[in-house]
Amino acid sequence: MDVPSLIPDPLSLPPVNLQQLRYLCAVVDHGLNVSDAAAALFTSQPGVSKQIRQLEDELGLRVFVRQGKRLASLTPAGSVVIATARKALAEIGNLKRVADEFRGEDTGALAIATTHTQARYVLPRVLQAFAERYPKVRVILHQGNPRQVAEQTASGDCDLGIATEALTDYPELATLPCYAWNRCVIVPSGHPLAKAKGRLTLEALARYPIVTYDFAFTGRSQINAAFDARGLEPNVVLTALDADVIKTYVELGMGVGIIAQMAFDPARDRGFAKLDAGHLFAPSITRLALRRGVFLRGYVYAFVSLFAPKYDRAAVDAALAGREAAD
Repeated sequence: MDVPSLIPDPLSLPPVNLQQLRYLCAVVDHGLNVSDAAAALFTSQPGVSKQIRQLEDELGLRVFVRQGKRLASLTPAGSVVIATARKALAEIGNLKRVADEFRGEDTGALAIATTHTQARYVLPRVLQAFAERYPKVRVILHQGNPRQVAEQTASGDCDLGIATEALTDYPELATLPCYAWNRCVIVPSGHPLAKAKGRLTLEALARYPIVTYDFAFTGRSQINAAFDARGLEPNVVLTALDADVIKTYVELGMGVGIIAQMAFDPARDRGFAKLDAGHLFAPSITRLALRRGVFLRGYVYAFVSLFAPKYDRAAVDAALAGREAAD
């Protein structure tokens, strides 16, 4: 006796198109706000709504729960549809990358999401070497806080992300620990801390106003944890998104600065005294993140190797397959 198949005949599936899938995912990515999704897609709100309605009709199910004209939430079936649509769009993207790779490995674009500290103090030497090797590859830097870096990488807006925080919170990202770093304290030349003898202490720091990173940035949690462990309350009078702003306000006398060691440039920062603080705070690890399931162009592997020489192509592939490298 014939048993009916539970797998639908591919020829009987509805004619879903890529535009519908892109519109669908964009609406979800913009919090179910069709107007915002349409603006991001450079199209009209009625056009997006029409395509979504057509897709629902073709599938024979409702993707969204509606309250009047507003999209309120995803239906249970809609959640599955969205996940499938994202996979389909990712595979289409992979096909394009494969074609690009075999047409010419030395041309294309590399989009990097990163923080100001990495872009300003770490990436210049790496990108200089990369440009010499791949002069036809256009590099696009997207700067943001670590959470934004992670989201831009996870969504596919950028090819890779570089940051210290947040990247490991996203299971769709494979993260490569690249290097450990710590902090230093900067004060104007002639400041009492610069004249003090012996190693810097947290107690000494706590006596002065402090200018440092915003909590989301560059290991700020380690700074707070160190003071908390000693029962001290630091007087943080100003927080900033990057070291250059911190330096400006330290120079104005608003407080002592705590910055990443890599952000101190002896040639440019001659007006400051640098005090080692590596013994005061736990070290942080900068990581590079790549989306799992994405075909990587040859020059992406090359960039990773330039940024963190311990990762060759085999090591990157191992991480993408779920075999994470040890810190």
